[in-house]
Amino acid sequence: MAALDTTQAPVFALDQVPLEPIAAAEGTPCYVYSAPVVARRLEALQQALAACHWPHAVHYALKANSSLAIARLIRDGGAGADANSIGEIELALRAGFQPGQIVFTGVGKSPQELERAVALDLKTINAESAGELDRLDALAQAQGRRVRVALRVNPDVDAQSHPHISTGLKSSKFGVPLADAAEMLRARRHAPGLEIIGLHVHVGSQITSLGPLCAAARKVADLAVALRSEGFALSHLDLGGGLGIVYEHGGDVPTYDAFAQALVDVARPTGLALIVEPGRTLVGPAGVLLARVIDVKPHAGGGRFVVLDAGMTELMRPALYGAFHRIEPVHASDRDVVPCDVVGPVCESSDTFGRVRELPEPQVGDLMAIMDAGAYGAVMSNSYNRRPLPPEVLVEADGRWRVIRRRQTLDDMLALEQA
Repeated sequence: MAALDTTQAPVFALDQVPLEPIAAAEGTPCYVYSAPVVARRLEALQQALAACHWPHAVHYALKANSSLAIARLIRDGGAGADANSIGEIELALRAGFQPGQIVFTGVGKSPQELERAVALDLKTINAESAGELDRLDALAQAQGRRVRVALRVNPDVDAQSHPHISTGLKSSKFGVPLADAAEMLRARRHAPGLEIIGLHVHVGSQITSLGPLCAAARKVADLAVALRSEGFALSHLDLGGGLGIVYEHGGDVPTYDAFAQALVDVARPTGLALIVEPGRTLVGPAGVLLARVIDVKPHAGGGRFVVLDAGMTELMRPALYGAFHRIEPVHASDRDVVPCDVVGPVCESSDTFGRVRELPEPQVGDLMAIMDAGAYGAVMSNSYNRRPLPPEVLVEADGRWRVIRRRQTLDDMLALEQA
């Protein structure tokens, strides 16, 4: 673990820890996360839920950021895990989560994944179809056990988010239609390998209004009440995650208090415990991607192309979704503010972080921080153009920092290849 260097005085720091020494030591591009920010946000969400005085559990969505150190930090904060693949399940186990703390979600679980998940005796498996329920029943019987399942319901609710991360419309691949769910469960009520214990819904990500969350929750809650009246021994209502964060100045998202109260108000009449699956909201604001300016050249429109050594291989969201991330110079400058198109070095025109951004006139060597990159950043990075995966650094509460993933090397990339 590296000690805090107090000789630097940049205008921008993470939890009062200067970023320039981290960039100097580990190179750029480089992800840096704040452990205190993650811990504070998780604690705030848990307190908001506890204040509603209703049985609940928080299961962190590992898909947002599944770095081992982040997963352990979340575990230490008292949350469970929500996994979307057997890889995430195995990661969760290595991070110290017990099988009974893991929920397994995912639209296409392979036979091998289902077999392993059944054997692990997870808290629950969120089934996505009638066929998956039947496969789970057969696997459980073959192993001489019963498997706890919840059915994922598609409520046909628009998340009012980007189409690529909206999952609750009837045209999406996720879950089963609300109208079919009751009959699907009735037909399997006495399946010897299944223990039907809940319902699950998740309508999307980066949701900035409680409206879609509550609309979906109410539909599934009504179904739960109906099923319980028929004698189904349900124990929980999993209302998913999706709560967004503020990426742009002036943006707004619901508070944790409002989020918790709204979902508990829906769950309470069902008599079922509440499960929520936050991801981005816990880790997104805790991370930055550090990058250096490697070229500046005139723009035909009168501005400048500012080329960073980070690109869509490190942070895919802008290229994939047109997502906005603030870009801040790490050091103060009295240079004139000029319009800049901030781009990456990858051989794709979509490799652009932001257009017409007003920045102090950048120069080669300047260190930039791409903000709110703790979610869906490093976890989606790739080695296109044979670019190595970036290192990840965690800033601790005592102001010290440590590398939690080293930079990938060419040897790492080629380790699985043969000439």
